[in-house]
Amino acid sequence: MAAFNVLSPRTRTCPVPSGCISNGACWNYNCRKLPNYGPFPSVVAVSEAEDRRTLNSMPSANVFGLSNSYGSGRKSGPLHAVFPSTPAKVSSVRELFEFICTGPLLEKIGMTSEKIAESIDNWILYGSQLCRLFELNEMYLTEPQKIRIYHYYIPVFLWCIQEISHHSSFFKEGDQIPPLVIGFSAPQGCGKTTLVFALDFLFQLNGRKSATISIDDFYLTANEQAKLRESNPGNGLLEFRGNAGSHDLQLSVETLTALGSLTKKGEKIKIPRYNKHAFNGKGDRADPATWPEVEGPLTVVLFEGWMLGFKPDPVEVVKSVDPQLEIVNKNLEAYYDAWDKFIKSWIIIKIHDPVYVYQWRLQAEIAMRNDGKPGMSDEEVMDFVSRYLPAYKAYLPTLYLEGPKGADLNHILVVEIDEGRNPILGN
Repeated sequence: MAAFNVLSPRTRTCPVPSGCISNGACWNYNCRKLPNYGPFPSVVAVSEAEDRRTLNSMPSANVFGLSNSYGSGRKSGPLHAVFPSTPAKVSSVRELFEFICTGPLLEKIGMTSEKIAESIDNWILYGSQLCRLFELNEMYLTEPQKIRIYHYYIPVFLWCIQEISHHSSFFKEGDQIPPLVIGFSAPQGCGKTTLVFALDFLFQLNGRKSATISIDDFYLTANEQAKLRESNPGNGLLEFRGNAGSHDLQLSVETLTALGSLTKKGEKIKIPRYNKHAFNGKGDRADPATWPEVEGPLTVVLFEGWMLGFKPDPVEVVKSVDPQLEIVNKNLEAYYDAWDKFIKSWIIIKIHDPVYVYQWRLQAEIAMRNDGKPGMSDEEVMDFVSRYLPAYKAYLPTLYLEGPKGADLNHILVVEIDEGRNPILGN
């Protein structure tokens, strides 16, 4: 497990996490120096009382001075907003270690209790960083918050580190290594954007330059969408943006190719962004002057989307789901060359029932309305989601069974989540 060498502390005096971070170093304001903090401190044996004092000394403020707009021009809402408010106090490192060891993804990422014990300080450090990012109190996380951070975000981050190590192993010392493109295929509303937001944050703090892009960035302009709608009269699946056919594939090829060439310091490109609020919600490409800029050398590109990895099905299959899907299925044939062939590692977020998408969207819109912000009515949510459900029903079974076209099955992480968006299974 060579990837974990970069995470392991230099020395250690106890094989199990009965201690705390030496001098409380990773909890204090020295963390401002990240990402150039060097080797992590080692775990040392102390009493349970000292253990608690160290954890109690953790500042809950956002000491990095980062807001939830951190990253490549994206925003993510507060992590705690969708969770129950009942606190689940973390009283000791040992308690946290035991909780981490119950995570469902550990076997897939090659982590054992012994390896967790050896790197517990790093788990705590990453957890602290994420809590500060999402403005959470590390000492009073709710159970869902603990699950999201220690069973989901951190394990996925460690898996990504392994994938980067594997990718780099194909190049010689001194070579200019192109960034690894990791694809995140996940249904709408399942939290993929927040996951990518958290991973981007951790990569940046660890001195690894990353870029985040979404398939949404490549939607057609408003004028091109109107032409698509006019050329497919009566097809509700192509009336608005979303399904295959509503993306500028040439723009995506140009962007992914340019990102792959960012191997030198000082090289820069701008990443497209889309304005979903333009034209009364019909959307339009954002002004290029507002696009975020990315500078090389890049280590990783995090590419997310609800339909990444979808493959065309036999015509009779898609017509049995929805006759309108036939043209969408035809359009999908060009998407491998535009998107999937650039992706070398995959994270697939699996759900039991596509109906979850409707539930999650409805929750989000209700929350917006309760906050006094414009939000869709229940009927509008149903109409919106109904334009995506046929594709989910047609393509998700194949994606879950076979994986994306051309993907190496040894470099796919499948994470099954429940209705609460929490991981319950890893392949």
